[in-house]
Amino acid sequence: MKAVILAGGLGTRISEETHLKPKPMIEIGGMPIIWHIMKIYSFYGINEFIICCGYKGYIIKEFFSNYSLHSSDIKCNFSSKKIEILNKNSENWEITLIDTGLNTMTGGRLKRIRQYIDNETFCLTYGDGVSDVDISLLLEFHKKNKSLATLTAVKPPARFGALDIDNENIIRGFKEKPIGSTGWINGGFFVMEPCLLIDIENDETVLEYDILPKLSKQNKLSAFKHNGFWQPMDTLRDKVYLEKLWNEEKALWKKW
Repeated sequence: MKAVILAGGLGTRISEETHLKPKPMIEIGGMPIIWHIMKIYSFYGINEFIICCGYKGYIIKEFFSNYSLHSSDIKCNFSSKKIEILNKNSENWEITLIDTGLNTMTGGRLKRIRQYIDNETFCLTYGDGVSDVDISLLLEFHKKNKSLATLTAVKPPARFGALDIDNENIIRGFKEKPIGSTGWINGGFFVMEPCLLIDIENDETVLEYDILPKLSKQNKLSAFKHNGFWQPMDTLRDKVYLEKLWNEEKALWKKW
């Protein structure tokens, strides 16, 4: 099974970082967040990836092209112009990186990679969010419900911290990131059937506005409710929070 990662957006809400690199390459714990996402899938035995590149996609391509060099000790012989990898430290990954356009919408990016799906059920997620969702249970749920697509529904973390106030208006504690009370939202981590890609019309097709609502009206879209950890990286504040969790060894998405 393959996992498709949407990694082509401009990331304008975190422009402090994305003026230099694409959003999926912003680092948490010294590694790009897209690497963390791939490690999540790899933990569940999914090691084939299709990355939909766009904005500054060449940086993503260069990172994975030189991944073995980045993660291993090497010996350079300048006279023979050879580089020897001393202790190969790499992943069991097969990665296809496709340029899906700078301004292409999410549905349009899927249209551009459909030839690489091989007509099989596939996973799909955004290149800027992590979770401790159980991918095995997600796949079982999708298969059982026989929907054309399943999305992981999550309760978003509140933007601001919350106060724990007792009946006498005494503050008993603080909650830094309580779960929001706005209901379930789309948390990514999809499972989809390949037939969905056939009817995508053009680059302007938006997955969230053109494809998913249509499936919902046809009763062909299921929600896998996840009550555990989920955190997007939309802003610099989110990035700092994820970095804090990693440094304090509280990164719940880290199962490897």
